[in-house]
Amino acid sequence: MTPVELSRTVLRAVRCAVDEGELRVAVPERVVVAPPGPGGCGEYATNVALQLARPAGRTPQHVAEVLRDRLLRADGIGDVVITGPGFINISLRGSAAPLALVEEILSPGGIPYGHLPEASGERVLLHGAAEVRAFVHLDVLVRILRSQGCLVRAGGDAPPRPEWIAVLGGGVVDHRPVDDRPGAAPDAPRIDVRPVPAPADPLPLGRDAARWALLRPAAHDRPRIGAEHLEQRESNSLFRVRYVHARTRALLRNAADLGFRPELGAVGVSGTRPLLTALADHPRVLAAATRHRAPDRLARHLVTVADATQPLLPAVLPLGAEKPSAVHRARLTLAEAAGTVLADGLSLLGIDAPDHL
Repeated sequence: MTPVELSRTVLRAVRCAVDEGELRVAVPERVVVAPPGPGGCGEYATNVALQLARPAGRTPQHVAEVLRDRLLRADGIGDVVITGPGFINISLRGSAAPLALVEEILSPGGIPYGHLPEASGERVLLHGAAEVRAFVHLDVLVRILRSQGCLVRAGGDAPPRPEWIAVLGGGVVDHRPVDDRPGAAPDAPRIDVRPVPAPADPLPLGRDAARWALLRPAAHDRPRIGAEHLEQRESNSLFRVRYVHARTRALLRNAADLGFRPELGAVGVSGTRPLLTALADHPRVLAAATRHRAPDRLARHLVTVADATQPLLPAVLPLGAEKPSAVHRARLTLAEAAGTVLADGLSLLGIDAPDHL
């Protein structure tokens, strides 16, 4: 349904309400629909109830309720939500979150979303250079490849320095040279892990910021090692990812305090399509990171998911005296799904995903 068609649909709802005597007012020549403003939801919103309230001798809320009942029966409209003093927010049919996707992400038990069963993939032999960035890449590649069912053996040119392990973690790799161990997947081709070395010591950044600084750029790009990775501002992509994850967890806590829980349903918020696309893309990104031995693909994907989640967050909880509705529960479910994907991705990168930030 186009904005022009929706405008005509709202106008027909007004005309029907007048013809049936529920509203006593002159029918306007046209009704304006536009993307909702702050606090709104759905694809479109209209202030026609506020315009008609005074000449009709009714409150804007009453006029909006009268029109809502008729709009819900119109073809092409999925949901109608009244916000503020009487704004009518309209979600078009077919714009709701794909329930199966969200349900799959939040499915309890079993393997995480986007992961494959153990030993369902190829046999891989990884060998890392004796350098701190290669050490981190090797650790993360083992994690990602195993998430895709690969049988992985990994080692390096030399044992890692104790301070690397102490600061950066990484206990999933046996760092003895892979060619020196019997049974080390001799039928698998050896893949060298030799990203462009770090230009400076990343250890002063701490585990999470150092890992992000070494993993976020592509292996052939020179990483930047600086204090910008510690700054808590939007320009820091790691901060954005962890902040959005923490916000999704805070919303779950706040909703519980208000007495409602996540529940599958129509979200009724404009702009969720990029988020749904990013969530649906998570398995493909993991597969591509495995195929190209490229952890940076996962890091960039997490930034995409976080940025696409941001517009949803302010609309999850009810505002003011508004009561929690099915729409709020559905939005909370989608936010939980986004947080789940972010937590899984950060875990694969060996980075903490705190619930409080």
